[in-house]
Amino acid sequence: MAVDLSYPAVKTLTFVDILTQRAIQQPEQIAYTFLHFGKEADTSVTYGELDRQARTIAIQLQHLGYEGKVALLLYPSGLEYIAAFLGCLYAGTIAVPVYPPHTARLLPRIQSIIKDAQTDLVLTTAETQANISHKFMHIPELRQLHWITTDMLPSVGERRWQRPELAGDQLAFLQYTSGSTSMPKGVMVSHGNLFHNSETLKTQWGLSEKDQGVSWLPMFHDLGLILGILQPLYTGYHTVLMAPTAFLQHPLRWLQALSAYKATITAAPNFAYELCLHKTSPADRAKLDLSHWQLAINGAEPVRSETLKQFSATFASCGFQSNTFRPSYGLAEATLLVTSAPRHAAHLVKHINKTLLEQHIAMNLSPDDQHAQAMVGCGKTVLGQYVIAVHPETCTRCLSEEIGEIWITGESVAKGYFGKEEETENTFHAHLVDTDEGSFLRTGDLGFVRNGEVFITGRLKDLILIKGRNHYPQDLEYTVEQSSPIIRPGCTIAFSVDLAQEERLVIVAEIRLPQSGLAPSEVTQRIDEAVKAIRRNIAATHEIAVYQIKLVDVGAVPKTSSGKLQRRACRATFLAGELKEWNR
Repeated sequence: MAVDLSYPAVKTLTFVDILTQRAIQQPEQIAYTFLHFGKEADTSVTYGELDRQARTIAIQLQHLGYEGKVALLLYPSGLEYIAAFLGCLYAGTIAVPVYPPHTARLLPRIQSIIKDAQTDLVLTTAETQANISHKFMHIPELRQLHWITTDMLPSVGERRWQRPELAGDQLAFLQYTSGSTSMPKGVMVSHGNLFHNSETLKTQWGLSEKDQGVSWLPMFHDLGLILGILQPLYTGYHTVLMAPTAFLQHPLRWLQALSAYKATITAAPNFAYELCLHKTSPADRAKLDLSHWQLAINGAEPVRSETLKQFSATFASCGFQSNTFRPSYGLAEATLLVTSAPRHAAHLVKHINKTLLEQHIAMNLSPDDQHAQAMVGCGKTVLGQYVIAVHPETCTRCLSEEIGEIWITGESVAKGYFGKEEETENTFHAHLVDTDEGSFLRTGDLGFVRNGEVFITGRLKDLILIKGRNHYPQDLEYTVEQSSPIIRPGCTIAFSVDLAQEERLVIVAEIRLPQSGLAPSEVTQRIDEAVKAIRRNIAATHEIAVYQIKLVDVGAVPKTSSGKLQRRACRATFLAGELKEWNR
């Protein structure tokens, strides 16, 4: 049932309008289902129930005077988080989604966000508050907060809720960046940004109420929040959700949910598709029906051509088709999506000279050329967006064969970084020097634009320069991961260190060996073989020598809360001599 979006009482349409209308027109329709995998019964929520929960939370926030103020959301993955986020929108409160700390390693990020967002209020569940109090309430930043446990709020009369007056340029929430290259910064996402990006997603991929979603992505991060939660609400299709840990522990669960619910759309970084290749058996795949799957969004990290090929071939017997893959590009500073191909379109792969790539030149080669490197296109710009590649030093536009920094302008580009005027000006208001065209968002991502198609090659700040040649760490890391089966996919970091006025390459990689069944001599042999293979393959593929290889335990490679590699943090740990090597 299509929802009428021409709401007469307000000038700007928001997600408050969408949910209130769905609650009136489709009150009994299930909006979301959360899978618990046997720990407890799976739970669902209808549009009517979600509206009532959001109003209850909003009434409490309005009573406390938090309209226009900032509130921290500390929730595990679950339906309570969705109600709290929408409750903030219903109150006109600026939500700050953050995953609750379960280890001390996550505390610095949360302390930084509390200080940066200047908030004294946190919404959470009673169980989460009890867990945090038990472990971390000695932390001053947490102790001084006012806590509201939204699952314990009593139901109140719905008429007490006052619909906030929301304009398109008002802040909806702060999306804190992953912090993979710097301290987390609060991206100011407006109601207008959200609405434009949601319409963009719907139009670009031809989404409708007939679709069915599945998502295990972190709900506090842009991809999981906007595509996994808000987009289904905007479009009106049912989505099945699960915790990221449920997928990481058993990747088959994701595919089983896609099969059981006849899902048409899901999204994940490239490593997730790799995990499904390594962690499923022919017997597992024989029970899957993936023929309904039409949109496999691949983004948030480099998209590998080989992954797309292997996944398509491996799961073809399950009904998966290669044109289901939708390599896409986006970032929090642009709300979410920037480029992607339409539904059912074949993804584009270019083969370029990997030697010239080091000189920031993207020259085409035939696929069978020994110097060819496959680059996956992330689609063309979508509704209301404009993308160019720019020389980062001179701020002049690149030619089609030149690699530069990706710059973006459009209605989905956020308002800036919260409380950081100088960084906002430098990042969100760039202009081309020769034409004064602008303003543009500087993404920090490197890539090239060919006939409108955007290709991402790496991050500007992560480039490794050795003997006058540029090397993308993602390429080095991929070579390492292909060198030995004991190296965990997505858990390798490459960086350089200055030694005697010369840059040297260091590799840090997580390994996993059987807990039993291997004699000490076999363990030593496998590790030695992995180290030799890494050195051999890096030398053969990239023509550089590895200075040091550090093989470490599972979980030792630093990552952001959204799973992105923290290369700078790993380098700092290595230089401080605090990197602990693998120990059985």
